[in-house]
Amino acid sequence: MLRKRIVAALVAVTLGVAGCSPASEPSSGEQVLRYAPAMFPVSLDTHKYAGEEAVQTAIQQIMEPLVRVDDGKIVPVLATAWENPDPNTWVFKLRSGVKFSDGTPFTAKDVVASYERHKKLDGPLVPLYSTVTSFAATDDQTVTVKTSKPLGTLLSSLTLLFIGPAAKINTDGFFNKPIGTGPFTVSSFKPDEKLELAANPTYWDGAPKLSKLEFVNIPEVAGRITGLENGEVDVLTQIPPDQVGSVKGSDAITYSTTPSWTYYFDWFNSNRKPFNDKRVRQAMWHALNLEGTVKDLFGDLASVAQAPLAQGVIGAPKLSPYTYDPAKAKQLLTEAGYPNGFTTSMQWPLEGGPNIRALAQAMISDWAKIGVTVKPLEKERAQWLEDFGKLNWDMNLQTNVTGTGDADYTLARLYVCTAKRNGYCNPALDKALLDARSSVDQAARPKLYQQAGKTIWDDAVGIFPADLASNAAVRSRVQGFVMPPSGRPLFAKVSVSGS
Repeated sequence: MLRKRIVAALVAVTLGVAGCSPASEPSSGEQVLRYAPAMFPVSLDTHKYAGEEAVQTAIQQIMEPLVRVDDGKIVPVLATAWENPDPNTWVFKLRSGVKFSDGTPFTAKDVVASYERHKKLDGPLVPLYSTVTSFAATDDQTVTVKTSKPLGTLLSSLTLLFIGPAAKINTDGFFNKPIGTGPFTVSSFKPDEKLELAANPTYWDGAPKLSKLEFVNIPEVAGRITGLENGEVDVLTQIPPDQVGSVKGSDAITYSTTPSWTYYFDWFNSNRKPFNDKRVRQAMWHALNLEGTVKDLFGDLASVAQAPLAQGVIGAPKLSPYTYDPAKAKQLLTEAGYPNGFTTSMQWPLEGGPNIRALAQAMISDWAKIGVTVKPLEKERAQWLEDFGKLNWDMNLQTNVTGTGDADYTLARLYVCTAKRNGYCNPALDKALLDARSSVDQAARPKLYQQAGKTIWDDAVGIFPADLASNAAVRSRVQGFVMPPSGRPLFAKVSVSGS
């Protein structure tokens, strides 16, 4: 009996240690953090997959851009200063004394080589540089960019251009184990499995406190949550609304939400009746109890929108939400010649956003109360994309993210007449948006976006139900973790303690 009790006690101790110490537990003094992202990078080639959030999240631990967005402002990273000697010229002064993790000095040639590789691969962000005529190293510490016409959005575009060493960036296999100036180096990378990073002890902004940073691929949400609960994972992000309860309320886990650059919108096809009439579009918006719907469906993961793009984006105006007023909605329909309502349809992509089907159903229910019958059209993504591009729809519901954190990325890309995205065309809006794009005065641009945003809002080009929040759950041993609005966390200043 005594022997059995001793064995049982030893098993209990062993299991207890295993519960807080996964198989690859670090040796004494090491700080290891394990991150299980919702999407795992298929590659580390940031120039080829420039628009992929998972790739950007991983690569920014290793390689760095000239500038980044922080708290709605452009801040220095590898560039310390910039100026416009004339409206068609940008001159960037680079940070001195910076070295790549292999000891190679960082110079302007590396910036140029990275830009040229990105341009050659013709990825999804290359159009952002369409007016750039030259991108040159004036000297080792200076990069000069020339444009055919003023390009005020260059700074925000450069937040997504990550810099590698000119002598190696074009060699075969470089992005299997890329070299950068960032806080971490690549120990090993297996696509769709694991990314293991080690601290860069010579990082110019101070060596990270973490010894190792591991990206672990756990495809199922339930599996990621279980990993967090038992200590195999330290950080989770993008937790679906219906799973938030699983990570809340634990003393060992801290759950938080932060604003993001992602939002919902429901466009009207202004080429089709009755949505060619502004009064009808406004009536559809006034008919929605968005405050109640957003609270019920998303809790603290969304807020009622205040602009045709998310708050926190550079240039995002803050406008007054449409009031929930079914009587006013009916009055506007009557004025527009639809006293008895009408029948229409709304399409959305299958699994096109958190609770998208429930959001669509709530909106359709509200519209029925003012006599508008809306046929729901949930479509497979391929079919939805085809119909969306051909304007083969009455209303279109989806999410969108302002990738660069700059209003131009959303507003001037989607709402100018030449975009032909939703049948709406307004020359005055075009002028405001293109003036904002052309202005190199970063203080003047938000004023133009305020004007443009108000026009889109007042004309009800679409309905903007909600800004979506980012969320994260971290174990209590993690300190310094911050979830930025881009949804791409940086781990340079994060630390861990204990097991």
